[in-house]
Amino acid sequence: MDRNDISAIQKIIGYEFHNSDLLQQAFIRRSYSKEKGGENNEVLEFIGDKVLDLIVVKILSEEFGSITSGDFHEFASEYQENKLTEIKKRLVEKDTLANCMDDLGLADYLIMGEGDRKNHVENSPSVMEDLFEAILGAVAIDSNYDLQALQDVVELMLNPETLIFEDEINYIQEVQDWSIRRTGELPEREFQVNYGYYTPNPAILNPHSPGVNERHTCYVTVDGVKKAVGHGTSKVKAHEEAAKAIYDYLDENNMLYTIQDEIDEPSLNMAINQLETLARRGYFSLPEYTAEEHHDENGNPIWHVECHIEEVEYYFDAESSSKKQAKKQAAYDMLMYVLDEEER
Repeated sequence: MDRNDISAIQKIIGYEFHNSDLLQQAFIRRSYSKEKGGENNEVLEFIGDKVLDLIVVKILSEEFGSITSGDFHEFASEYQENKLTEIKKRLVEKDTLANCMDDLGLADYLIMGEGDRKNHVENSPSVMEDLFEAILGAVAIDSNYDLQALQDVVELMLNPETLIFEDEINYIQEVQDWSIRRTGELPEREFQVNYGYYTPNPAILNPHSPGVNERHTCYVTVDGVKKAVGHGTSKVKAHEEAAKAIYDYLDENNMLYTIQDEIDEPSLNMAINQLETLARRGYFSLPEYTAEEHHDENGNPIWHVECHIEEVEYYFDAESSSKKQAKKQAAYDMLMYVLDEEER
């Protein structure tokens, strides 16, 4: 790992190491240390696992909790323990951490032994999960467990706000998806802490002064779209407000992608795949099919196939002597319905 690699990784995770050897160690697999000697990232991974739990709990308590202002100054939370546990689990599970490493391209810097390289373990979700935790462990040691530094790294690598919000439009995720589709890159973001002085900039979207207790400011920039600013009592809320300003701008200027943009012309032969594509891109649940066979008066097989999507009120069915053809027709009828509904 050379200086350019160190510099690139530090820029990605938003932390500059005092001891860059720790950063390199976070990327060294045991397979490499067995062949070449020296330390590997396993203990750093152990440390990072525990630190991640703490920081995620801290983020959730800041986002959903506050001290009451009544007779007793107690800690109150918007969500109960079971809901917070559910959100935390979603934030720290293997697939979440692996996807973060994949999105950031950090697995490309892994230092591996010959066996690992041959098996391409850098693509393994478990290996990418380990890498996430090892990087966090290295930051913990290097920063002497500075909670703010650790939280900054977690928020940048994990992007927790994309997984916290469920019941409304996730503006952060929507803007990220739009940016990746349009430019191939995530939006740029910059956080600042307000100390009582802020001058609104009319050249950017959503220019206004922060409200009382809104100490955090976030700037979001998407290539080809104006910069936006947001303020909030937490980084998450500031980020969400800035992302909403970008989203509203895209919406007002008819720049948002629609369901019709996701596929080519609807096709009977491709309808099954086209429906699945829309489902995997989040427009609705995966279609479910039921098939029954009966016979006509001459004993010829007739297939009856029904297509259903959880969010759609209606079922669509078709019959054919071919099960595959009946499934295609049912899928096509469903596809045309959901496309028509989206246009209304």
